Amino acid sequence: MPTLAVIGSQWGDEGKGKITDYLAEDADMVVRYQGGANAGHTIKVGDEVFALHILPSGIIREGVTSVIGNGVVIDCEELLVEMEAIRKTGRSGSGLIISDRANVVLPYHRLLDGAEERSRGSKGVGTTGRGIGPCYSDKVARAGIRMGDLQDEAYLRERLDMIFPLKERLANALGTKLEQDRFAILRSLLEYGRIFGPYVRDTSVIVNSAIEQGAKVLFEGAQGTMLDIDHGTYPYVTSSSCTAGGICSGAGVPPSAIGDVVGVTKAYTTRVGAGPFVTELHDEMGARLQSVGGEFGTTTGRPRRCGWLDLVVVRHACRLSGVTSLAMTKVDVLNDIPVIKVCVAYDIDGEIVQDFPGSVTKLARAKPVYEEVDGWAGWGGDTAAMCRKGYSALPRNLRKFMDIITTNTGTPIGIISLGKGRDETIDLRKRRWST
Repeated sequence: MPTLAVIGSQWGDEGKGKITDYLAEDADMVVRYQGGANAGHTIKVGDEVFALHILPSGIIREGVTSVIGNGVVIDCEELLVEMEAIRKTGRSGSGLIISDRANVVLPYHRLLDGAEERSRGSKGVGTTGRGIGPCYSDKVARAGIRMGDLQDEAYLRERLDMIFPLKERLANALGTKLEQDRFAILRSLLEYGRIFGPYVRDTSVIVNSAIEQGAKVLFEGAQGTMLDIDHGTYPYVTSSSCTAGGICSGAGVPPSAIGDVVGVTKAYTTRVGAGPFVTELHDEMGARLQSVGGEFGTTTGRPRRCGWLDLVVVRHACRLSGVTSLAMTKVDVLNDIPVIKVCVAYDIDGEIVQDFPGSVTKLARAKPVYEEVDGWAGWGGDTAAMCRKGYSALPRNLRKFMDIITTNTGTPIGIISLGKGRDETIDLRKRRWST
């Protein structure tokens, strides 16, 4: 089947937006299958820069159908802002389709998100405060409202009458007050139902039909594997399934519909918020990576914690999602560093560990086991021209760096990104789409 999946192999912020946009050149459909406005994908097209949070990255390309799947939680206010921003660039955004089964982020979700994080004190998980966790909690607790409900006033009234007293008690328990008016929320939901009604469909039927007809479908993940609710650094994770397995439930497709899986991997490691980070650097090198790499969150603007590339993490991600090739991003950020380190294992209490532990207490005691490679100091210049020359034109030490990654993950590198632009990319894949 002609499908591709793009997943993050670290803690998010790997550059999935650029890679998805690059791959979408050949796509007929791009499907976002999890996450919400807590994700941020940055895309650079010429002099234009797009920061997307809910819209699939395919929305930038005319003629590509962009699908928001049922696994996404939708902040209607944010979605409307993004759609208007896209239209102002002269793009129609007419190819958007929204799942009728996607849950809606409501004002009380954002209020409770902040209250819950404050209640954790020093043990906070680093939430973005966008209401994503409480919305997913309501989804699982069967107390949510879905996009397909927004044009049914009687049903919305019934749901809000049931939900509001529960939220008021929860807010009080968390030391805050639910000041929102349920009738104002009802009016806003009905208005969003009017605005988004033409886009709301059964996207599972549409996506499966497209695949059966041979369309090229690209599945776009948000966040990264290490924030996966099951397989990440729990409890310092997001509230959805970020691996390729989440495509099945989040887009409504069978496992057999997933073809090649591209694991997007930054040439070093970053994460935002709290939680263990074995290769984190608290020195001048960490500050350099943050500064040169522009490591500040697209969604929150928070500075990202930075460290050397951790291949224990990437190997974990490759296994979980059946990654068939890696897309290496921000390789140019490592230019002019004399010696580059790559973590290939952990030392935990004297034991060398190859597989990523599930225990955050073990991770807190883990020490990185590094391999080193000499840098490629002095190389740079016109990266687009360098990309046109191909892989063989890259500095020898940079190719050695890539060999370490391939050897330790057992996964070939298919794409190398040397900058933000579409033309600053080397594509090494032997086939563009699975067949």
